[in-house]
Amino acid sequence: MKLVIATRNEDKIREIREIFEGSGFELSSLSEFPQAPEVEETGETLLENALLKAESAANATGLPAIADDTGLFVDALNGEPGVRSSRYAGENVSYEENRKMLLKNLDNVPEAERTARFETIAVLVDEREHFTAKGEVEGLITSEQRGSNGFGYDPIFQSANSEKTFGELTREEKRTISHRGIAFQELLRILNAKYSS
Repeated sequence: MKLVIATRNEDKIREIREIFEGSGFELSSLSEFPQAPEVEETGETLLENALLKAESAANATGLPAIADDTGLFVDALNGEPGVRSSRYAGENVSYEENRKMLLKNLDNVPEAERTARFETIAVLVDEREHFTAKGEVEGLITSEQRGSNGFGYDPIFQSANSEKTFGELTREEKRTISHRGIAFQELLRILNAKYSS
């Protein structure tokens, strides 16, 4: 069965393809559909943004679409950057600029109070219905960047279950404990139950 991943972000595409490897689902990305529009993430929640992306991709391609939206919620910043995580330092900024902005805003916050959680909402939209799965990981924001793996806030997020940041984990290690890994593995279980019957 063919699915389209509703993103052109190569880092996300790679992670999702690894999770679906061997599943029997054939994944394309929006990069293969130049006619598909870019979607403005105007939703107030992760679920709203994920659905905006998936519905747009499904309409543009005629294929069932999977999408996610992810937020990093930092307790000391009243949940920021949250739903605006990818745009925290402004529109069209680099991962590095977002990380620097977050570290700057936490400059005087002691380590014990730098608690945070990553949350991913993954969805599938087809012509009849949609399915939703959630992944969540508790951790803290480190005072400096560590590791060059991963992307986004990975080098400054340390899971409660690891001494390493997500930027120090291998892709295989990250996939088993990360918010996106948890969400898409759950979505894959839902899809297998739905479409294998």
